[in-house]
Formats: sequence, C-alpha cells, structure tokens
Amino acid sequence: MTARLPVFPLTTVLFPGLVLPLHIFEERYRALVRHLVDLPPGTPREFGVVAIRSGWEVAPGPGRVTPGTGEVTLHEVGCTAELREVAELPDGGFDIVTVGKRRFRVTEIDSASAPYLTAEVRWLPEPSGPDEAAAPLAARVTAVFRQYLGLMRAEADQLSEQLPEDPTVLSHLVAATAALTVADRQRLLAIDDTAARLRAELTLLNREAALLRQVRAVPVPLAELATAPPAPN
Repeated sequence: MTARLPVFPLTTVLFPGLVLPLHIFEERYRALVRHLVDLPPGTPREFGVVAIRSGWEVAPGPGRVTPGTGEVTLHEVGCTAELREVAELPDGGFDIVTVGKRRFRVTEIDSASAPYLTAEVRWLPEPSGPDEAAAPLAARVTAVFRQYLGLMRAEADQLSEQLPEDPTVLSHLVAATAALTVADRQRLLAIDDTAARLRAELTLLNREAALLRQVRAVPVPLAELATAPPAPN
C-alpha cells in the first residue's frame, strides 16, 4: 500500500513511539505545519521524517532532492511523525511536538508540487502479534542495555527500570536512545523483523559497552588523549 506524504529531511532518525520536538523556522516547513493544522478533524496529521544521507553538491538521482539551499541525498527508509502539540511563535515560526508512528520506504520524491517536499511512500510491515523469537532476545537486550546505561551515566538504574517489556517497543527505544551513529540507527530502522533488530542491537550494544570500558580503563585524562600525537603505525 502506498501514500503521499509531506517530507521533512533531518539529521536524525525517528522511530515509532518516540517523541520528537521540533523548532520550525524555515518558511517551507512553516507552510507544512499550517497545512497539517488546517486538515479536517479526524484526518491524520502526519509528515515523513527522513534522515539525510549526505550533504550538498551531489549528482541528481533517485532519492536526491533540492530543498531550496542546495542538494541533499536522503535515506530510503523513514518514519512518520504525528503532530501532537503546536505553539505558534511571534515571528511566525512554530514549536511542535511530534511522535513517531509508522515506518515507510520512499519510492519517489517530489520537490515541485508543494512549497515543501512530498514523497510517494510504501508502508513497511510491523509485527501484528507475539513473536516467540523476539521475547528471549528482548530479555538479553534489556540486560545488556542496563549494563550499557550503567557505563554511560550514574542514574542509569533509575532509567533502566522504565524499559518497556514489549520487544518491538523496546527495540525502537534502544535504537533511539543508545549513543549510535545515524548510519547505525538508519540500519536498525530499516529492519522489518523485531527479532532481527534486537539481534543487531545486541551486537551494537556489546560493541559500545566494550569501547566505554576501554575508555574508563585509560589511566590518563581524556583531555590529554585529545592532544596527544598519533602513535606510529
């Protein structure tokens, strides 16, 4: 099943169920917010959030768009953001609060028919019931994520108690909140199967935890490491 969505390119990856506040100041995206606010009651007030793959000055091709100041390349998989709160500012901009809803794959970008980008998208499948393979993986991810949080910050125990039990919700939360690169998050968003996403997160969390342990084991201040000359190969 396909649909046409307004599209907002960002330097972050949005996951279903996660909150995304945005400050809207560019005129084309002010127009997007006004369009959503003016929709009839009961109409989903959603737009697509798609992470930027690369920067300016790229050759034209599939998935490449010109948003007004230069050309950017977008990832193919994104997530809709549902508009929950809107505050209009004195300068005509908006502060909005959105929540990630459903994943999609971009099939075609249109930069001409509206002041903002629109895209033809295909909805991606989501789990519709219990997944026997995902449940034990979710327990392992929860345990490793708690260890990871313990390495990241002292208040981790308080945060880890709030981890969701639903494997799919957990997989989205971990992907969004762990200190991962945009590329890592994008790969996780593109995975259709919850169990496969949890397996990938186990690998990433173990990698990140190992790096954090190495940093903590270094006997010199990190500031000195930043200025130290590189060791010869």
